[in-house]
Amino acid sequence: MIERIPDTFWENGSVIIVNDASLDGTGQVARELAAENPRIAVVDHTENRGYGGALKSGLKVALNRGADAIAVVHSDGQYAPEKVLDLLAPVLHEEAYIVQGSRLLGGGARGGGMPLTRYIPNRVLTTIENVAFGTRMREFHSGYMIYSRHLLERVPYEKLQNNYNFDAEMILMAHLAGMRCAEIAIPTRYDEESSSLSPIPYGLNVLRMIKCHLTGHYRSLLRAHRESRGAVT
Repeated sequence: MIERIPDTFWENGSVIIVNDASLDGTGQVARELAAENPRIAVVDHTENRGYGGALKSGLKVALNRGADAIAVVHSDGQYAPEKVLDLLAPVLHEEAYIVQGSRLLGGGARGGGMPLTRYIPNRVLTTIENVAFGTRMREFHSGYMIYSRHLLERVPYEKLQNNYNFDAEMILMAHLAGMRCAEIAIPTRYDEESSSLSPIPYGLNVLRMIKCHLTGHYRSLLRAHRESRGAVT
């Protein structure tokens, strides 16, 4: 994945690899890459914090380093790092505050081999989410995301879940805050490796997220965050 990042990205960009207490050689490989490239940093978790927990660590480090835009790309090769500059552009040009690389725009999902066992639940859950949230997203469940500093400073991202719902929650929080989310078509690739994502628990977590929204949970988080920022200033 590191080797596939465009050369022009490195002119102003850097990479943070979050090793979420992996049990294989991920941490060692990450540290070797960092030793070879000063623009690569590694965050090692001693205990597994989950998908959302890993993202929170990476986002916090990036913000502390002064990043204006942060791209999240999974390390398994499913998403194309070659597209990162295209996805960063709307945020860097202040046209959007959050960008999702969408597998369903332009037929990327089915063309890339997304199994029907994942495609159909994706479409069903996204339809339910759009109705519940009042949005018009093509999908909520792509993990190729771009977050702006402006957004991360205005929503309580550290209060969101540590599971795979984190990205969808961020889209919802941006919507509630009136901050535009852009979608850009991306290619995607599925291989024969098994996914660590279990469809049924994931789907149930999505439904719990919808329930939390309908009961005002996310609006309360956003309001409390705004009040705390006002108190600080």
